[in-house]
Amino acid sequence: MSIEISGIAGLPEIRPGDDLAALITAAAPDLRDGDILVVTSKVVSKAEGRVLQADDREKAIDSETVRVVARKGRTRIVETRQGLVMAAAGVDASNTAPGTVLLLPEDPDASARALRAALPARVAVLVSDTFGRPWRAGQTDVAIGAAGLDPLDDFRGRTDTHGNLLEATVTAVADELAAAAELAKGKLDGVPVAVIRGLAHLVTEADGPGARALVRDPAEDLFRWGGAELLHARRTIREFTARPVDGEAVRRALSAALTAPAPHHTTPWRFVLLESPESRLGLLDAMRDAWRADLEADGFTEESVTRRLRRGDVLRRAPYLIVPCLDTSAGLHDYPDARRNAAEREMFLVSTGAAVQNLLVGLTAENLASCWVSSTMFCRPVVRATLGLPDAWDPMGAIAVGHAAAEPRDRPPRLPDAFVEIR
Repeated sequence: MSIEISGIAGLPEIRPGDDLAALITAAAPDLRDGDILVVTSKVVSKAEGRVLQADDREKAIDSETVRVVARKGRTRIVETRQGLVMAAAGVDASNTAPGTVLLLPEDPDASARALRAALPARVAVLVSDTFGRPWRAGQTDVAIGAAGLDPLDDFRGRTDTHGNLLEATVTAVADELAAAAELAKGKLDGVPVAVIRGLAHLVTEADGPGARALVRDPAEDLFRWGGAELLHARRTIREFTARPVDGEAVRRALSAALTAPAPHHTTPWRFVLLESPESRLGLLDAMRDAWRADLEADGFTEESVTRRLRRGDVLRRAPYLIVPCLDTSAGLHDYPDARRNAAEREMFLVSTGAAVQNLLVGLTAENLASCWVSSTMFCRPVVRATLGLPDAWDPMGAIAVGHAAAEPRDRPPRLPDAFVEIR
């Protein structure tokens, strides 16, 4: 196979409203069917008027950002309104007039389709941009828009030359082409368009799914949350799907719980994992009976009892339960002064609360939804007896774990000023 990659020289400075297809056709009159045209997003943005007068680039980045994934100093990795995760939301202050910045095309796939339709030859079109990569130094070009080719080549189910079944290989063809084309365009040569010739078999009649197919589904993203955002991503979820929970994922989340601070160099937390339906239903039935007896003894009506018992339904809807416990044998000091003993216990309670919060965040990192419910604290003897726990273990609520039935609703951020007093 022979592949030829050529930069298209002679294009003028692109301005808002320019007919990019006509300019490319004039500069490359020998475009032929089966070529692959790779166009730098900057010239697409300029032609589409995505040039912003902005003395403050940071504000422009804010306007294009859906969420901040990670931050270090002034560097931000963000998710853009187009669904891309990249540095600075693609806002670029290079190759544009002073005092202006370039935003990414509003819809790069639509831009690629429109450009393809306007060209005289049956070509594929890629819109490229420069990305950094986790765990790798340097940047490379990738495709953020595509039309006329399949951006992914799925090898799963095929066999290699040794007869081995391929189970994970999916090649990002569009990204490979974008990176290769950048070698012909260059960063400082003023050549924003390249033609790849020799891969006509990749060019399709249909526009195809676009580069959007290259964006990983959040449910499959092992690195969905950045460090700063993960804490805010933890939400209380009360509705779960029937999908089972991976116990190993829960155990990985527990490793976060075990980093909680604790007094006297102790480890006062224990976690009971209810992985079988029998253990979950057995506990919940016993707790329900205990609550009913207590409420009826307090004189509540049947309607009121039923309404209060319904609050525990979230635990029944979850496919997995965790009962965190405070182990009071784990190092509590026994003082003659009752007040000091009370403070001692409070220290251990605070430590257990920190472990529970760490666990909830750890579950979020594993893409698991959770809901902490205090119910087991109201019938500790019943919980201990049903689960066969030591007398020194105090159940500190229960955590419902599962996969969220729906995305949580947006909530406004809580500003620290409302919770802070400075002295």
